[in-house]
Amino acid sequence: MRKTFIALGALAVVAGQATAQTTPAQPQPYSGQAQPSATASMLPPAPTLPPVDPALKAAVLATGTGPDSANLRTFYAQRNYERAWSREDETTLLNAINDLERHGLNPRDFLPPTGATDPIQRDLRLTRAAFAYGSALSFGRIDPTTQEAIWTLRGHTADLPTGLNSAFHTNGLQAWLDQLPPTDRGYQGLTTAFLRYRDIATRGGWPAWKPGVKVQPGANDPRIPVLVARLVAEGDLAPEAAVTPAGVSPLNYNPTLVAAVKKFQTRHGLGPDGVLGDDTQVELQATAKDRMRQIATNMERRRWLARDLAPERIEVNVAAAILVYWRDGKPFYGTRVVPGATKTQTPSLEAPFSSVLANPPWNVPAGIAAKEIFPKGPGYLAARGMYITNGRVVQRPGPNSALGLVKFEIDNPYAIYLHDTPSKRFFANTNRHLSHGCIRVQDAVAFARMVLGFYPDGLAQFDAAEASGQTTRVNIGRSIPVRLLYWTAFLDGDGRVSFRKDVYGRDDKLAAALGLGSMDQLIEAQKPVSGDVGP
Repeated sequence: MRKTFIALGALAVVAGQATAQTTPAQPQPYSGQAQPSATASMLPPAPTLPPVDPALKAAVLATGTGPDSANLRTFYAQRNYERAWSREDETTLLNAINDLERHGLNPRDFLPPTGATDPIQRDLRLTRAAFAYGSALSFGRIDPTTQEAIWTLRGHTADLPTGLNSAFHTNGLQAWLDQLPPTDRGYQGLTTAFLRYRDIATRGGWPAWKPGVKVQPGANDPRIPVLVARLVAEGDLAPEAAVTPAGVSPLNYNPTLVAAVKKFQTRHGLGPDGVLGDDTQVELQATAKDRMRQIATNMERRRWLARDLAPERIEVNVAAAILVYWRDGKPFYGTRVVPGATKTQTPSLEAPFSSVLANPPWNVPAGIAAKEIFPKGPGYLAARGMYITNGRVVQRPGPNSALGLVKFEIDNPYAIYLHDTPSKRFFANTNRHLSHGCIRVQDAVAFARMVLGFYPDGLAQFDAAEASGQTTRVNIGRSIPVRLLYWTAFLDGDGRVSFRKDVYGRDDKLAAALGLGSMDQLIEAQKPVSGDVGP
């Protein structure tokens, strides 16, 4: 959720300091009169606030209701209704707004109205623009709960009015503007990638790839020059390597191109076999503008999220079907997962995890039982170790149980958890969104032992349970946050931008909410726009 904490009261500005006492105070004779307190005489003078501007105060109090107006009133109350914006600070803000395109945002949406106006209205317009800028980069422009049915990820929090006032008092407006967006490597890498794809689109993009027959290494195909241009544009093929070797047809799919295509396939989550098959040709059909839109939507998703992350955590990128285990603030282990199918999507949630269940039974959800189990008759239940108790279907624990040999118990009200599976073959699939919403983890038992490695007693208990086949809940000795994310554009371990299919159709919905139906507006937005708001 997006949260803005509104500070109350005026921001005190100390105008003087106490003078140091260099010699002991001499005792005074008693005169029968109350003597002034030595402590009181040593206090600094009361803070001096600027005089209230009645016209500015009236204009601020007349701004109406809503978060924008609340921020405005808090900001000016903190400074005792003194105007804030010098010409130098105005230029700093407008330069920052004109640079918003790197964040996938259109500067024209944030520039204050132009034209001559009185000084009070100029100040209010600039402050509103600063808060619009700050809100978009700190919290995102779109409420994530309007995009997904379930959203429980922690959001970023920031006190924009107090932060902006502090920036003015310390002459640090630029520093305040710079720290508003996420500063992590993943987000900053996407801003760089966005500008690169924008530049490609500005130059007309790359030649369009026409889908057709599969191309095997060594074959000739008339589309090879188009392939070469695409690989060079995205950096999978060095320009000097694009020169066709002597005696080789320019239409030949030669080993140098095959190696570059394998890089391309890896960046798109495809099996790097070097064959120009159907999945690879689908990705080759994407335009530079498509990639701009995809990066922009994923930067928005990152702006929604809390920045104070636990150094030990588990993150699942549902779109990429990958799990990453973080230790000491660094990726420590990664593996493949099988998330929810298109009709049974894995939600975006954040919840703590503090125990594993060795040899878990599966309490089959009523919906799954009604649609997929009961219609198949009692023979199906018996063959799969299932029985009915109190009207519910339960599958006995064991290696053939749908939950495999271990369940990672995540504390949430949606019955979403990580677990083992007997269906190991699906981890080899490129497209592996197949579950009912929970997350099947490759090598789940090994991962459980890794997490329990910090807690020897728990690890011993888990190993004993696995050996005996008994259902046993094992505490991991701490609480680890788990985040289920949906990122279709992100940096890989080598710092290259990677893309995944929008299997849940969430990118299109978010792009529409952001007004990114056409990327032409952001290509045009690279031209600086004047935002002079006053005489």
